[in-house]
Amino acid sequence: MSDTDHTFSDDERAGLYRAIYERRDVRSQFLPDPIPRPVLARLLKAAHHAPSVGFMQPWDFILIDSVEVRQQVLASFNEENAKAADNYTGERQQAYRSLKLQGITESPMNLCITCDRSRGGTHVLGRNSIVEMDLFSTCLAVQNLWLAARAEGIGVGWVSILDQDRLSDILELPDHVYPLAYLCLGYVSEFLDQPELQAKGWRKRLPLEALVHGNGWGKPIEQVGLMEQLKEAKT
Repeated sequence: MSDTDHTFSDDERAGLYRAIYERRDVRSQFLPDPIPRPVLARLLKAAHHAPSVGFMQPWDFILIDSVEVRQQVLASFNEENAKAADNYTGERQQAYRSLKLQGITESPMNLCITCDRSRGGTHVLGRNSIVEMDLFSTCLAVQNLWLAARAEGIGVGWVSILDQDRLSDILELPDHVYPLAYLCLGYVSEFLDQPELQAKGWRKRLPLEALVHGNGWGKPIEQVGLMEQLKEAKT
């Protein structure tokens, strides 16, 4: 191996891809066991090492173990979830109502990852054309934490059915801070073999080969053999 080969070892690569493929949005399998402080610190450090445009690092991390605070968040979820159910009718609505879409009080720790939209000042390198890059950067911190959590045996569930203004009030956020991701964290009884919404028939994973284009939308890819490899890719 040359000095310029920065490839991970086979075992290291296998661990990384395992975390990617086995990561799940956990809702129903949380255990009450607390997350040890060293583990929690590693997860937060992993999130903090996400890339960010202009190195602005717009994220903050609000750890929530208060039962009172989580009950307020759960009340907001219940209100918004009832509204969301009205988007469907018939069997689809029944299927929606049967889904468990949060683990706010069952998980031992909730975490809100916020985005400070003023961080870095008025002009942030790389953000002049796409002002949402601060939000996109914060999403990368969420993903870093999620993959690290899977490696630690910890489940993560993103609760997106929340009124963001109400959540901001509950967490007493400043006006320039946006509550980007409300997460439930904890050890779990199991990681499901496939995403829960797929297992329950809500949606299936789209075939990768249908989503890859070459040199423009809808154009065929020209790399010989790549389409066959995409069809064989892990699902």
